Amino acid sequence: MDRKKIFAWLQGLVLAFGGGGLFVVTFFDSSILSFPFFPDAMLIQLCVANPARMPYYATMAALGSLCGCVVLYSLAKKGGEAFFHKHARGKAETIKEWVEKNAFLSAFLPAVLPPPIPFKPFILAEGVFQAPWRTFVLAILLGRGLRYGAEGVLAVRYGDSVLAFLKVHGIAFGLGVLLAVVVLYVIIHFLMHQPVAKS
Repeated sequence: MDRKKIFAWLQGLVLAFGGGGLFVVTFFDSSILSFPFFPDAMLIQLCVANPARMPYYATMAALGSLCGCVVLYSLAKKGGEAFFHKHARGKAETIKEWVEKNAFLSAFLPAVLPPPIPFKPFILAEGVFQAPWRTFVLAILLGRGLRYGAEGVLAVRYGDSVLAFLKVHGIAFGLGVLLAVVVLYVIIHFLMHQPVAKS
C-alpha cells in the first residue's frame, strides 16, 4: 500500500469515527509510522467541523500519541542502544547526554514542538536509557495535551487557516506554548510561596 492510499484510508477513518479515528492516527504517528502534520490537520478539521467537541478530540489525539510512545519506549527498552543508534544516526551522543540529565524535558519539549523538531529519537532514548516510567508518561501526556489543546483552540477560533500557519510558523507556535507554560509555572510558584500575613 503506497503512502497516498494510507493517508486516504486514515482520513476516512478519522471522518468516520471522529475521536476514535484520531486516536488511531496519532498512535501510529507516534510509534511505527510517521505522518508529519497529518494528525494536526485531522485534529484541526474535526475541531472546525464540530467546535463543541474540541476538548474530546484534543484528548483522544493526546492519548493516542501517548499509547504510541509507550510502544516505542518499550521496544527501545528491550532493543537496547544498538536500536537507538540506528534510529538517531549522528545525533545519538548529544541526545543520550541530554536525556540522562533531563528525563522530563527530553520527552516534554519534542512532544510540544511540531516538525521539523525530531521527536522519535528522544522517545527511543527515553526507553534505551530507562528514564523513569512516570516521568516519561507525564511528560508525553502534558506535552501532547498542550500541543493538541492549543491547536484545537486555534482551530475553533480561526478555522482551517491554522494549519497553513503551523506549517510556516510551527516552531514559533511551539515556543509560544512553552513560554505560556513557563509564565504559568512562575505565577503559580509565586502565589504558592507568598508569605501568609499575620493578623
